[in-house]
Amino acid sequence: MRKALAAVFLGTTLLLLGILTGCSSNDKGSAAASGNASDEKVTLNVWGMGEEAKSLPKIADEFTKENPNITVKVQAIPWNQAHDKLLTAVASKKGPDVIQMGTTWIPEFADAKALMDLTPYVDTYPELKTENFYPGAVAAGTFEKTYVAAPWYVETRFLYYRSDLLKKVGYQQAPTTWEELSDAAQKLAARGKGKYGISIDTKEQSLGFMFARQAGAEWFDNTGKPLFNQPKYVEAVQYLNSFFQTGSAPKDSGLDAIVAFKGEGIVPMFISGPWMIKLIQDQAPELDGKWGIAVLPKKENNISILGGSNLSVFEYSETKDAAAKFVAYMSKPETQLKWMEATSSLPANTKAWDNELLTTDNYKIIKEQLDTAQPMPVMTQWAEISKNYLKHFERIYRSNADVQQEMDQFNQSAEKSLGK
Repeated sequence: MRKALAAVFLGTTLLLLGILTGCSSNDKGSAAASGNASDEKVTLNVWGMGEEAKSLPKIADEFTKENPNITVKVQAIPWNQAHDKLLTAVASKKGPDVIQMGTTWIPEFADAKALMDLTPYVDTYPELKTENFYPGAVAAGTFEKTYVAAPWYVETRFLYYRSDLLKKVGYQQAPTTWEELSDAAQKLAARGKGKYGISIDTKEQSLGFMFARQAGAEWFDNTGKPLFNQPKYVEAVQYLNSFFQTGSAPKDSGLDAIVAFKGEGIVPMFISGPWMIKLIQDQAPELDGKWGIAVLPKKENNISILGGSNLSVFEYSETKDAAAKFVAYMSKPETQLKWMEATSSLPANTKAWDNELLTTDNYKIIKEQLDTAQPMPVMTQWAEISKNYLKHFERIYRSNADVQQEMDQFNQSAEKSLGK
């Protein structure tokens, strides 16, 4: 993904310079710097991603009622097409004013100077203040100390478990430590052939880094040099690999997560995000009262990964102030609650979590996990680094390769990616 972006921008350097300089001279929305939005009628083009974006026009209509001089046109773009369309938009100077950004994309487009700095608009639109949001969500929207993407909704990873099956192996509640998680997984796997204790998603790039944080590992030193081969990091990878080596986790189950979770519980524990709650409720209603969620078991801590989506204003927008005003509206707790009701997306604004809708047990657990969740590093090289990690981890869990040697090699490749 990063290489594709680089190729486009290397080939269109002069065009981009024209885009970026042209924007400042043609900007109809520069009123934010002076504190007043223009009364001129403008049209905002907003790009939202995936099926959820089809719910966005309803909220956009409410924004327009409050701001009749601003017309909002929403385009819903499939996630698998969005990245290429963004590349084309930046290179051609034709595209959205406001764009939904997956947190992993922000470094690439911010590095290309394609996302507007929101800082000058914070005084005019206090809804954009960073203290309104989860710190991890703010970090995900900040590139090289520049605030380029306002938090919109968040998600994190936590533990799903079959409470009925855990009770049968001696656990009255979900495992709370690494040791308990390993023990419970082995006992669940011992139920018989074809049974496992937990699913470890080998295609999920964040897991290894997340568990390393839980072990107390630092990812980089103060010069930015990677530390992926240091003892605590190696310990975390060894721990993850142990689930495969003991037979507690399937290497290739080929089973849908819900199918494996219900019935006899082929895989009665897994780590995933909040979207799975409704899937279980809809696809396995017979499990009502027999499953639950819990914060992740801890080693030194139980830090999870923070993801989600942010909203950015494209640097070449000619309606910057109106765009910032729309992003500020979407940042309000009441707006984010409406978005949650429409799409089940979790609010990034912490005040929204005071609402009674978010006081049930499941939401309390998710909030507890969110309070300490942290994003992946906001750097352009991260996509390449995390992809290389999966390659080395596959050698470890499939071929029982030496963990230290693989992490040494991985660290070397990361150093090359970072130019260290």
